[in-house]
Amino acid sequence: MPDLSYEQKHNNYKYVIGVDEVGRGPWAGPVVACACVILKGTELPDTITDSKKLTDKKRQVLSKILIEKTPYCLGSVEAEQIDELNILQATFVAMKKAVEGLAEKLGISADEYFVLVDGNKIPPFEAFKNAESIVKGDSISLTIAAGSIIAKVYRDNLMAEYAEQFPYYAWERNAGYGTKAHQEGLKEHGVTHLHRKSFKPIAALLNQN
Repeated sequence: MPDLSYEQKHNNYKYVIGVDEVGRGPWAGPVVACACVILKGTELPDTITDSKKLTDKKRQVLSKILIEKTPYCLGSVEAEQIDELNILQATFVAMKKAVEGLAEKLGISADEYFVLVDGNKIPPFEAFKNAESIVKGDSISLTIAAGSIIAKVYRDNLMAEYAEQFPYYAWERNAGYGTKAHQEGLKEHGVTHLHRKSFKPIAALLNQN
């Protein structure tokens, strides 16, 4: 289970921020990042782990607790900008928005915090001047795991809302991933403005038409 070992290595900083993203792989919807801080003395459930290892019901419950108990900020990049930038750069921008937004909430500069980034790359921005990337960080760092849960629940709920507007793609079940139901919806009803037109399956469909 994730713990605060990595956070404690950097306790010379005022805050240690964890940041994670969700939604790199889906064919539709934004990529969303969440940056958060676990303040000293905060009591949290011991079931917090990588959001992908939790059921939807458990994620929803934990997200509510985390939102109440931890300072956090979300950053998102929509499909149109993903197409302009590419998904890696869009992920970096989402993380930047989340970290800068949280730093602003906390009233701190980039010199006063350290960032633990999920993955193997550090976004190339001033906001990450003091940072470390951790592969599978959402299974190792409690702060990253917390961010992964908040981001996942927010994005899943958002895609369920979009599904009410565009009911043909089963986004309430697949969150924009390329499932069979999503593929069938695309064949029948075409591409929406929420689809990532630079992604190969969507680009191929547009080229057919």
